[in-house]
Amino acid sequence: MKQNNIIIGLLLLTLIFGCNKGKNTSFNIVSEDMAEVSSYGKLKNTQTNQQKINVDRKLIKDGSVSFETNDIKATRKQIFESVKKYDGYISSDQEDKYSYRISNTIVIRVPFKNFDLLLSDATKGVSKFDSKNIEVKDVTEEFLDVQARLKTKKELEKRYLQLLKKANKVTEILEVERQIGNLRSEIESIEGRLKYLENRVSLSTIRITFYQSIPDEKEGLFSTKFKNGFKNGWNNLVSFFILLINIWPFILIGIGFLFGIKKLIKRRKK
Repeated sequence: MKQNNIIIGLLLLTLIFGCNKGKNTSFNIVSEDMAEVSSYGKLKNTQTNQQKINVDRKLIKDGSVSFETNDIKATRKQIFESVKKYDGYISSDQEDKYSYRISNTIVIRVPFKNFDLLLSDATKGVSKFDSKNIEVKDVTEEFLDVQARLKTKKELEKRYLQLLKKANKVTEILEVERQIGNLRSEIESIEGRLKYLENRVSLSTIRITFYQSIPDEKEGLFSTKFKNGFKNGWNNLVSFFILLINIWPFILIGIGFLFGIKKLIKRRKK
């Protein structure tokens, strides 16, 4: 009998605790799920860090060159033809004119695989560069990190949205919505960074600066006078020969006349 009474008492206590626990079931479920979601994010980040195995390298390639040209228009034409040939495009085109030179700076975006081909073709014929700098930056690790973070954040967002459907109380709904808002802000920021990296990796940048020197005014004036004088002298020489050709009969008569006078003088002296 005593054993039966003890068993009945334990059953009653179990029922009482079960009823009390049932009153807070909804809130506890949401709280526990939120804790689970948070820990899920940390676990996921740990797993992605361990999954960095063989992947294609993500490289950002930038180059800049500067040189002098004798014909700035011809050089500009050559660069534009090279850009078209290798599927690039001009992202910036700037021209500056000084008293001593005309300068042009062109910024080109070109597919990574065509970087060297375009640079070589655009600067064909250049014997000496004032400056030449090419940099290659490996962003593979950052690229994978950003991708992993984005994937984790989106999965967390899905779980919070599922959690929002379970919430019954206003406080629970507000708390879940606050977490979703924070996640959405982080996702947009990460997506922006990922797009930036993808753009820099897929398209390399080349900055080409070329210029043509303008002669000094005094030197230019002397050079012009010298050229004009040489040209005029040559023209006068040509004109003189033409004149001789036109009057050659008179020249022969004159020579003959002088020769005759000379002979006559010699006879008289004898």
